[in-house]
Amino acid sequence: MGMTITEKILAKGAGLDEVHPGQLIMCEVDVALGSDPTAPLAIEQFKKAGGQSVFHKDKVVMIPDHFAPNKDILSAEKCKILREFSRDQDLKHYYELGEMGIQHVLLPEKGIVLSGHFAVGADSHTCTYGALGAFATGIGSTDLAAVMLEGRLWFKVPASMKLIYSGKLPKWVGGKDLILHTIGKIGVDGALYRAMEFHGDAIEELCMDGRFTMANMAVEAGAKNGIFHVDTKTTAYLQDRTESAYKVFTSDLDADYVETIEFDVSAIEPQVACPHLPSNVVGLSELGEISIDQSLIGSCTNGRISDMREAADVLKGNKRDPRVRLIIIPGSPKVWRQANNEGLFDIFMDAGAVISTPTCGPCLGGHMGVLAGGERSIATTNRNFVGRMGHPESEVYLSNPAVAAASAILGKIGGPSELGLK
Repeated sequence: MGMTITEKILAKGAGLDEVHPGQLIMCEVDVALGSDPTAPLAIEQFKKAGGQSVFHKDKVVMIPDHFAPNKDILSAEKCKILREFSRDQDLKHYYELGEMGIQHVLLPEKGIVLSGHFAVGADSHTCTYGALGAFATGIGSTDLAAVMLEGRLWFKVPASMKLIYSGKLPKWVGGKDLILHTIGKIGVDGALYRAMEFHGDAIEELCMDGRFTMANMAVEAGAKNGIFHVDTKTTAYLQDRTESAYKVFTSDLDADYVETIEFDVSAIEPQVACPHLPSNVVGLSELGEISIDQSLIGSCTNGRISDMREAADVLKGNKRDPRVRLIIIPGSPKVWRQANNEGLFDIFMDAGAVISTPTCGPCLGGHMGVLAGGERSIATTNRNFVGRMGHPESEVYLSNPAVAAASAILGKIGGPSELGLK
């Protein structure tokens, strides 16, 4: 029996010829990531365990992005821990304000995670890097401490499921809609401890940014990781970002999948996840009249340049409804600069938006867009749990950037077609 791409990367990490679902293995790690909410505990445990130096100063990455710029004294102290640890350890990859981006936008952009890598991070959306054909998954803070000490960690090999997307994507439908539609069909535990492997001609047509979005939200279906096969778009993306060698793995034709699900994307309209689960998904036309107080465009899910362009295509020549706060957060300094150079910021500001420095901020109810009781937001983020963006009596609806932009103009959740954009 052959192996899937996930199994092959895990076998490489474990130094084995083959692995099988359910097998416990010890794997060497290529990249270990920490950020301001989770790394301070990892650093504390690292020191308690007697750690003097990390296993490899080029493979441990620290990025204070959740509460940076520091919103209060506590967040300032947490970021200080990362800063001092990174300096003491002489880490190659420590990025702060001016260089700091949202971690899951920044790492691929800088060529830190590559195809075939085994990457872990003390953040659940580390699975984003599966878009590059890497095995990437979230771990706990104490696990990160162990990795920083030893450069390895034990894992149970996940079973793989194959998701096949065929047909032509309609206008204003992209990676966010595909993954929301998928989670809506299989549920938040529909891929529990599985590898979600994405296939099909619609996936081949999807841009890299759309693939990052889909891999990012694999965890919202309970998956251990989401992963794509490397193609010409992947290699072109990597060619612009690294000169380092990397290994490409592909699933064998006789690989075993625990489940195969097929989707016809031509029948999918823009999707919206209603409170309070990412699986509570409906098509935009089924939603009804829902007014909003805030529209947020950004995050590790949809903070890339194509997301900025999509929002600008909808906002151009329009104004936000005066009752709606429109917040736009480019995911990295590079995205910020490119959006500015392309004139997108003029479009955003003419529409009445505010533009933030890169930060996770409002996605987790941290800062830069926290919701009050009774308020409702449309957001291009990845989670809409109770209290996710602020008050427990607020509501979050998840969508793609085009819907979030159109909703800001309409004052209610709606799509570009309601503005006459076809």
